[in-house]
Amino acid sequence: MTHPLLTALAQARLRDAPMFVKWCELNGATACPATPASVARFVTDCASLGMSRLWPAVQDISRMHVALGLADPTLGGLAASAMSGIAAIPPPRSWPGRFKRQFDALPYDIQTHLASHEAQRERALRRAQNDAAAARQRLVAFEAQTKGKETNGSEAATAAGDNN
Repeated sequence: MTHPLLTALAQARLRDAPMFVKWCELNGATACPATPASVARFVTDCASLGMSRLWPAVQDISRMHVALGLADPTLGGLAASAMSGIAAIPPPRSWPGRFKRQFDALPYDIQTHLASHEAQRERALRRAQNDAAAARQRLVAFEAQTKGKETNGSEAATAAGDNN
């Protein structure tokens, strides 16, 4: 006979992270507490599901551990690198090289936030560069127009002086 607390814990595990718990049962891994290595294996084994299904499953693993007061095995390290390999989000171009190497170790949700922020920043930068180029063109056209009026005015004055 099993202890009722253990039965309740097993039910909570299955309810909170069903995909991971089932994977653990099939692969002989411990679902709770899970190791970052087992989460990384789960992520790579289930990569074919795509990020839209895999990321919620990883969040379920995280919530299950945090709810029980355990360390979150999904943060950083092996699990984050496995998620990063599947998501294939490039590090921000504006980051120095030494930080780009650390980008893969960030959790997936932070990577997506930073990538979104970088895309917005690049769009704003491109817009500002286009606006500056358009302003330069208008300035060149204005200077040419102004110079043309000055040239026409001085030629007319010279021609009038010659007639006198």
